Amino acid sequence: MGWVLGIDTSCYTTSLALVDTAGRLVAQQRRLLKVKVGERGLRQSEAVFQHNVNLPELAESLVQEAGLAVGEFRDRIIGIAASTRPRPVAGSYMPVFKVAEGFGRSWAALFGVSFIPTSHQEGHLMAGLWSAGGPNSEEFLAVHLSGGTTELLRVRRLEPGNGDAFQERLLGGSRDLHAGQLIDRVGVAMGLEFPAGPRLEELAAQVGEGGISIPSSVKGYEISFSGAETQATRLLAQGADPSGVARAVEKCIINSLEKILRLGVNEEGLDQVLIVGGVAANRYLRSRLKQRLEHPAVGARLYFAEAVHSTDNAVGVALIGAEALKSKDLKEY
Repeated sequence: MGWVLGIDTSCYTTSLALVDTAGRLVAQQRRLLKVKVGERGLRQSEAVFQHNVNLPELAESLVQEAGLAVGEFRDRIIGIAASTRPRPVAGSYMPVFKVAEGFGRSWAALFGVSFIPTSHQEGHLMAGLWSAGGPNSEEFLAVHLSGGTTELLRVRRLEPGNGDAFQERLLGGSRDLHAGQLIDRVGVAMGLEFPAGPRLEELAAQVGEGGISIPSSVKGYEISFSGAETQATRLLAQGADPSGVARAVEKCIINSLEKILRLGVNEEGLDQVLIVGGVAANRYLRSRLKQRLEHPAVGARLYFAEAVHSTDNAVGVALIGAEALKSKDLKEY
C-alpha cells in the first residue's frame, strides 16, 4: 500500500506526516520553532530559516519512525502534498509556506511522484474531520481558531481533486487580534514562554468560575480582542492574580465564539460545527462551548479535532493528497 507525505511549514511549527491510501496515519514528526524568551513571535525570515534547518532533520526521523530502510521508504511514496498558502483564496500568501512548497516539489521531482498543493487552513479542516469523525454532512460551519486566524466559515466538501478539498465562505471573525494572539500576548505579559496556550490553560485551571471578568466585544459576526488584551494587561499591572486573568481571557474567547456561532447556526441553517486550530485544544473551551451550544435551545452538534491534531500538523495535508491521488485512479491503488 502506497504512502503520501504531507508537509506543513506554518508560522511556528515544522510538520511532516505520512498516511497510507486508506487514510491511516503511518508516522509524523513536528517541531515548534524557537522563540526567544519575552518575544511574542517570529519574523517571517527567521521562521523560514528555522524551517529549512528543521525539515531535513525531521525527514530523517520520519524515515526511522516508519521503520523502513531509505530505499524501501522511497519506493512506498506515491505522492507528496504541501500547504503552499494560508487559505484557499486568491492572493493568500505567506513566505513560510514557500518552504513546504519548495521541499515538496523538489522531493516529488526526485521521487518521480505527483505533487499536490493545498492550503494550511484546508489541512486543519481535514485533520479535524479525520480525528473528530465528523461532521458527516456535505456542508457545515467551521471555526479556525489559532494565533494567525480566528474565522467562522461556511464549508462545503468538494469532490477530491488537485488539492482543493473544500469550498469556503467567510462569515466573520476577528477584526484585530486573533484568539491565539490574545492568549500569547497576555501570557508573555505574565512571564510565560511563547507560545503561551498550554501554560495559560494550566494557570486558569487553578481558579474557580467566579472572580475577574473581561467582557467580549462582538458585533454580528465581527469579534474584537484588542480591548480584552488592554484590560488583561492593565489588570496584571495592577497586581491581579494571573490565574484569574488567565481564566477571564478564556471566558472572553468562549463568550465571543458562542455569540457568533449562535448567529451562524440560526442564519445559515447548519447545526454541525467543526472547531480546529491550536486554541481549540483548550479543554475548558471545549467543555464550555459544548455545554452552551449543544443545549436543546440551540441544537448544535460540535466536533473538535483531537487535541494533538488541533495544533499545526501535516496530517490533514497528507490526507488531502491521498484523496486527490485516489481520485486519479492511479495504478498504486
